[in-house]
Amino acid sequence: MAWDIEHLGFAPEFVDYREALEVQRRTHADVVDGKKNSTFLVLEHSPVYTAGKRTEDHERPRDGTEVIDIDRGGKITWHGPGQLVIYPIYRLNDQKEVRLFVDQIEKAGIELLAEYGITAQQVEGRSGVWITEGPGPDRKILAIGIRIHNGVSMHGLALNCSNELAGFENIVPCGIPDAATTSISLETGTQTTPEQAAPRLLELLDKHITA
Repeated sequence: MAWDIEHLGFAPEFVDYREALEVQRRTHADVVDGKKNSTFLVLEHSPVYTAGKRTEDHERPRDGTEVIDIDRGGKITWHGPGQLVIYPIYRLNDQKEVRLFVDQIEKAGIELLAEYGITAQQVEGRSGVWITEGPGPDRKILAIGIRIHNGVSMHGLALNCSNELAGFENIVPCGIPDAATTSISLETGTQTTPEQAAPRLLELLDKHITA
């Protein structure tokens, strides 16, 4: 692979968001300074809401649950058990290719989901990976929120594997009121954990990312 991989923890050793954020920041500084190769941090969080810079007040939890405000793109989302999180601390070959970078992450996710028998796609004007087939609103299964600083990315992607979706019901996820969320397990009727999904998704990210 073109980068190093660090596994920070899977169930039952869930990773606190603030602790992971500190690891991100240290790793980012080291990659910017040339002390480390690009590094992908792979983990499963304990439950938390995080809000990107564009989050509006009405999109936040309705019961006053704590939200951690962070400097990534996008709006509010939930992380927690059953969700695979990958933070690519990645030096882009061209800082202007942020959209290409996101596009390549999305395509890796789509290919992974196809291997589970799930037909997913990109939706114009909306980041992440979506399932549009079937009744009801479009369903997001993979979310992306990226920040590029000094040519190196932070934050990243979250793939719903086997997580309960109740955490999303308390917010307007990603600021999109007319959309829903789903997971691999819900779509397939099988139990797929983040630890099981991670190795293949990392392989596909290696295949797709050239930005």
